[in-house]
Amino acid sequence: MLDRTAEIVAQNAEAGPSGAETARPESRQLGSAVRRMLSSVWHFFVTQSFSSLTRRIVFLNLAGLVALVTGVLYLSQFRAGLIDARVQSLLTQSEIIAGAIAASATVETDSITIDPERLLELQAGESYGPADDSLSGIEFPINPERVAPVLRRLVSPTKTRARIYDRDGVLILDSRNLYGRGDVLRFDLPPPSAEKPGLMERTFITLRRWFGRGDLPLYNELGPENGKGYQEVAQALNGAHASMVRVNDRGEVIVSVAVPVQRFRAVRGALMLSTQGADIDDMVEAERLAIVKVFFVAAGVMVVLSMLLAGTIAGPVRRLADGAERVRRRIRSRVEIPDFTGRRDEIGDLSGALREMTNALYSRIEAIESFAADVAHELRNPLTSLRSAVETLPLAKTDQSRLRLLAVIEHDVRRLDRLISDISDASRLDAELQRQEAAPVDLAKMLDALVKAANEIRTDDVNVTLTFEGSAISNFKVAGHDSRLGQVVSNLVDNARSFSPPGGTVRITCRRLKDEVEILVDDDGPGIRPDALDKIFERFYTDRPEHGFGQNSGLGLSISKQIIEAHGGSIRVENRTSVAAGYGEPHVLGARFVVRLPAT
Repeated sequence: MLDRTAEIVAQNAEAGPSGAETARPESRQLGSAVRRMLSSVWHFFVTQSFSSLTRRIVFLNLAGLVALVTGVLYLSQFRAGLIDARVQSLLTQSEIIAGAIAASATVETDSITIDPERLLELQAGESYGPADDSLSGIEFPINPERVAPVLRRLVSPTKTRARIYDRDGVLILDSRNLYGRGDVLRFDLPPPSAEKPGLMERTFITLRRWFGRGDLPLYNELGPENGKGYQEVAQALNGAHASMVRVNDRGEVIVSVAVPVQRFRAVRGALMLSTQGADIDDMVEAERLAIVKVFFVAAGVMVVLSMLLAGTIAGPVRRLADGAERVRRRIRSRVEIPDFTGRRDEIGDLSGALREMTNALYSRIEAIESFAADVAHELRNPLTSLRSAVETLPLAKTDQSRLRLLAVIEHDVRRLDRLISDISDASRLDAELQRQEAAPVDLAKMLDALVKAANEIRTDDVNVTLTFEGSAISNFKVAGHDSRLGQVVSNLVDNARSFSPPGGTVRITCRRLKDEVEILVDDDGPGIRPDALDKIFERFYTDRPEHGFGQNSGLGLSISKQIIEAHGGSIRVENRTSVAAGYGEPHVLGARFVVRLPAT
């Protein structure tokens, strides 16, 4: 049998390592997966913790939770309810014990004496005995020898302290000093720090006393001769039930009740029951400890959720900030802001706004670059012509040649002056429109003044007329800058007069639409070539006959379009046509510029 057992043990020993080796790779894989998960979580928290927004979100959420838990711990009704329940329990218990004590009291009949002389004086039919008033004076004192066993049996299981006082408030029995035959006496030694507690213990006692005392009186241990010093004992000796709640010097709640010990409605003493020092406080601290445990669990969950929430906010915001910084530095030719417009929240709105702002910025940069290139090109032409004329002037042999060269030089200088003036006006236009506040503009008065001025200072035979259609004159009001809007109308009138034949007419028509005011400027010129309709508002573009070349900078219509669009309006050009009788091809009657502005 022993050999068989040894064989089985040997087989198990041989099989054990192989089983462990089989299970070890699985445990290694599980441990590796757990380590990777913990490492990724730790990396996430470390990267998020550097974010100021993340720290603020976590702090604010935890601050709210801490305030909630502090209020629950401070204002919790559990302690008050526990004290009330304990008072009722002690009252019931004390009534039972007081009844048992009263039942165990003995009547001392030996103290009643018979007077022999009184017996000799008796008449026939009379009897001798104690009078009723004497019976009422018979006392039923509390016998400590009879009460002690009853008190020990009833009080010991309840873990309360019982004290019995006589009618004078003198202590008769104290459950702390009761012990029976065969009982093992055990006395708790005070802790080493009882005489002089340490800093941590003093701090804890101070906090517990501050949180737990409130308006409760302080409990003091009175001597055995001063039982009436306890308010509840004094009331019990007067035949009433009383209870008191106090705190001791360690901040522990002491609940005590006192009931009278009486028989035949005669009060013979008082029974006082009180809780041990840490009885109620242990239950309250256990309840608070449970609340604190729940707080830590909730705090952990809240931290994780706050980190996840901050990750969905701080991460995109950080990427948007990095994109904006790259745009500022312009490391590459064109930097794209991260696109979060798919999110239907403030982050998506911010991403869309930044992308639109960046696109507008790049458009403005490209426009500035294009404008600079166009300016350089337009300035180079008159400068080249001026340089050629200046270089050729010393070589002129006749006065006629010199006069012709001087006329070219004068023409090029005037052209440069117009170009520089228009370029300066165009370059500061955006800044001026942004600085000035929009004000109501009465287009009727402005157009009337411009038409009168154009007809007074005209240098040709072209007349300018003004017509209002469809509404009262007082309804032609828009919000904007009157000087710039007047510049637009003046540019359109000058352009129309330059293309009109002698004796022609430039007609200005102003009419009110639903929410807009429309201004039409018609001329009697040759119109605009179809291929030039899309180019006419480009900078430095001009399409004029030979005699008018060089008289304009090509910026007037471009500036006009820029002003109108800055006012939230639109400007376009078209040809006025009519079909002549017998002809299928339309006949061009002239050009028409259409300006629309939002009405106020």
